Amino acid sequence: MNTIALITGATFGLTAVIFGAFGAHLLKKKLTTEQLQSFETGVKHQIYHAIVLLLLGFQLNDNATINNYIIYAFIVGTILFSFSIYGLVISSARNKKIRILGPITPLGGLFLIIGWALLIYKFVV
Repeated sequence: MNTIALITGATFGLTAVIFGAFGAHLLKKKLTTEQLQSFETGVKHQIYHAIVLLLLGFQLNDNATINNYIIYAFIVGTILFSFSIYGLVISSARNKKIRILGPITPLGGLFLIIGWALLIYKFVV
């Protein structure tokens, strides 16, 4: 069992539900349709990877280095991807877009891809 994956997965799940409700109820009137779709993309990816982390947390031990790389890739990727989207959407809705977050989103996506690729590698080797 991997405690970091379990705690982070549960935390990501909790905050994804909160952010989803926040977007659906409070931001719906303040965001354009495109901005709301972007925000929802961040929430979807966060909840998907929360579930993955929970599953991995129950299946992987923290003794193997590859397991830790997989878990940390998903954690870092989710934070960079989803939270940069949240920041971009909310800041642009306030007409104060934080431009530095733009390049962070694809970097987060890259970490998520690396996590999935490492998981495939683990299954193959």
